[in-house]
Amino acid sequence: MRAPRFNPLHLAGWLFADMLLVLALVAMGDQGDPLASEAAAKPSASPSAKPKPSKPAKRTGPRAVMNKPVKVAIDAAPGDKDRITQRLRAVTAPHRGRQAAFVLTFGRHADPGAGGDYAHEVNSLLKKARPDMFKDATTRDFWKGGASAGHADIEIYFYTY
Repeated sequence: MRAPRFNPLHLAGWLFADMLLVLALVAMGDQGDPLASEAAAKPSASPSAKPKPSKPAKRTGPRAVMNKPVKVAIDAAPGDKDRITQRLRAVTAPHRGRQAAFVLTFGRHADPGAGGDYAHEVNSLLKKARPDMFKDATTRDFWKGGASAGHADIEIYFYTY
């Protein structure tokens, strides 16, 4: 029986894949910086000119979710829906006009079941507190160990725009 001989044709696929990779890298490296070109196209104002009110930038591309959450906390007795809603409005007031992508709520309690139930209660009232902010937001209920009932730590991940 003869040993299989080396056939250069077997390397053709690898050569093609490597050449395609090099071509892709060259194409990506050839792209200019779009932000730098926009900045260069804008005329600079003279030092004595009065600043004009800026209009909001035109948003292009898909929305993204912020990497860091906004962390807030509320204290209200379980079952007191009015107080929970009031506290939610108060802690989210500085972020009016933004839209939440998803919300993680950690209900503190010594019992995991009661802590999760409190987190669920808080999440169920988010849309009542701020309908525009929490419209279509995904929520998750979690338990966080602690002796104090009626406390929730909330992490809100907002869209970039």
